[in-house]
Amino acid sequence: MRRLVLVVDDEAAIRRLLVAVLDRGGYDALEAASGREALAPARRKPAAAIVDLRLPDLDGMELIPRLAADGIPVLVLSAELDTAEKVAALDLGAEDYLTKPFDGDELLARLRVLLRRAGETSDGICRHGPFAIDAAHHRALHDGTLLSLTPREFALLAALVDGRGRVLTHAALLERVWGPAHRDDLDYLRVAIRALRRKIEPEPSSPRLILNEPGIGYRLAGG
Repeated sequence: MRRLVLVVDDEAAIRRLLVAVLDRGGYDALEAASGREALAPARRKPAAAIVDLRLPDLDGMELIPRLAADGIPVLVLSAELDTAEKVAALDLGAEDYLTKPFDGDELLARLRVLLRRAGETSDGICRHGPFAIDAAHHRALHDGTLLSLTPREFALLAALVDGRGRVLTHAALLERVWGPAHRDDLDYLRVAIRALRRKIEPEPSSPRLILNEPGIGYRLAGG
């Protein structure tokens, strides 16, 4: 069964290109040329939405949280995204982002990851790549081996595993692990990331598991 993807972009040529790429990837597309026009198709509950930020009437930044609130994962596709816009889109509920011009195969790959995350069921244990988090018993495992973590390190790794490969902004991680009063305390996060890397990375000085997105945040590799 072909899954339905909402495409929101005010440029007809971009929409046609996205429809063709999605068709090649085995998806059906719902098109919308503006933010407000996207709200009616969204009621059909597409599996995901690809959203441009530069939209007439209802801006993409306003549309993202409305779609996310309906359980529709959002992939942002917009021209010249700067760091501040990427952070803002992720904080508003976007799952991932791509900058125009884009590669069709990369878009399809990111869409598959996004849909896999959205469709995963839980047995009480959160998994991503070699990691498993058993929150009920406060246990973290790497390749089946129990990790010895401080409560803060456990909370940080749990947040990254729960993100399942998507970028988590500095502010989002600080708020989740340290609380809202520490959204701007970036040094807290850097110190904790270094400590966590020393416990899980084969080469902590050349990390391959906890990856830095400069100026934005961190994500966990694998999946």
